[in-house]
Amino acid sequence: MRKTFIVLISIVLFLVGGIVSFFFIKNRQTPKVKPLPLLKYTFENLKNTSFPKSEITFGEIKEETSDYISRIFYFEVSEKPDGVNTLKVSGLANIPKGNKKYPVIVMFRGYMPKETYKSGGGSQPSAKVLAKNGFITLAPDFLGYGESASASATLFEDRFQTYTTALTLLNSLSNLKEIGADTDKIGVWGHSNGGQIALSTLAISGVNYPTVLWAPVSKPFPYSILFYTDETDDHGKALRHALSIFEKDYDAELFSPANYYNWIKAPIQIHQGTYDEEVLPFWTDELVETLNKDNIDVSYFKYPGAEHNLLPSGWNDAVLRGIKFFKEEL
Repeated sequence: MRKTFIVLISIVLFLVGGIVSFFFIKNRQTPKVKPLPLLKYTFENLKNTSFPKSEITFGEIKEETSDYISRIFYFEVSEKPDGVNTLKVSGLANIPKGNKKYPVIVMFRGYMPKETYKSGGGSQPSAKVLAKNGFITLAPDFLGYGESASASATLFEDRFQTYTTALTLLNSLSNLKEIGADTDKIGVWGHSNGGQIALSTLAISGVNYPTVLWAPVSKPFPYSILFYTDETDDHGKALRHALSIFEKDYDAELFSPANYYNWIKAPIQIHQGTYDEEVLPFWTDELVETLNKDNIDVSYFKYPGAEHNLLPSGWNDAVLRGIKFFKEEL
């Protein structure tokens, strides 16, 4: 009798334990996985992203000379890589007058304050000379500038959207044939942060478009932006706070252009002023050394006494050397 009682108690305890375990497992919450949306912008992921071709349309004429017409252009970019929603981006084009087919130079400017920016800012002086010499130029404003839609409210996504904008524009140039563009002949020009965008775009896309760079920002991310924090009103406090949050979730090395220069296949011509305080000359010396080690075709010109915009001693020579380079390579 006692043995039977013990067996019954054991069975009851087993069943109760099973029921409790069942409800515990059923009701236990699965740990939530934190979303990491910016992983879409790593260089590896952008390299494997297909950027759709956008229609390029033209708007207001800003200037007309005997040699060329300057007018606003528009195209659409995906709000997110591989996303469905699109955003409008504006820019300034310079189109030579004539009945010929003209090579296309896509131009990426350096940093400019949104409050004072106008389409073509930072690139138009060089673009005019290129247009006079038979090149169509396209300088995108980027999101948040000109007539473009607003950029992401997330600080670092705003930065990474410059890559997706540049890559989309380069992939859409075949739509320019109606204005006499020779889309078999495409070049890239970049200054300062625009040089960083150019280097990043060349690496991600793998295109072999001949490229001219003026004082390109080439140091690893995020040092490449922390260097300039002394120029902000808060001396970089907000940026450092945002960066600390970013680096808790992401490996910054996956977003750093300097880690991927060996992907570049394009011939590059680089210009650097020796009195440049925005892009230190030794940065560019190191960039050229790195590109040479990676067997990338690079030519390098220094201008004694010239500052960030290659003034006063280098601007004319840099423009003329760039035109000669593009004509030889294209």
